[in-house]
Amino acid sequence: MMVATKKWIFLKISSIILTPLLLWFSINLVFIYDKDFVDILAFFTSQPSKLIFSILIVVAYFYSALSISEIFEDYVHNEKIKNVANRLLFLFAIIMPILTITIIYKLSL
Repeated sequence: MMVATKKWIFLKISSIILTPLLLWFSINLVFIYDKDFVDILAFFTSQPSKLIFSILIVVAYFYSALSISEIFEDYVHNEKIKNVANRLLFLFAIIMPILTITIIYKLSL
C-alpha cells in the first residue's frame, strides 16, 4: 500500500473518531461555559471527562498533523525544507498532547 493511501485512510478514520468527540466536547463546553473555576476544574478532573478529553486531544493533534503534512507535500517543493517541516510538525504533534494530558492529570492531584 502506498504512503499516500495510508495517510488518506488514517485521515478518514481519525475524522470519524474525532466527530463524536468534538460533539461531546461542544455539548459539555456549553454547560461549563458560565461556570466558575472550581466547576470547570471538577469537570476536567472527573474520570470520564479526563479520559475522553485526552483521547480528543491525541486524535485532534494526529488529524491536524496529517492534514498539515499533506499541505507541505503539495505546496513545498524543496525536499530539505519539506522534510524539516514534517519532522518539526510530527515532533510538535507528539509533545503538545503529552504536555496537555500531563497538565490535565496533574490538576486532579
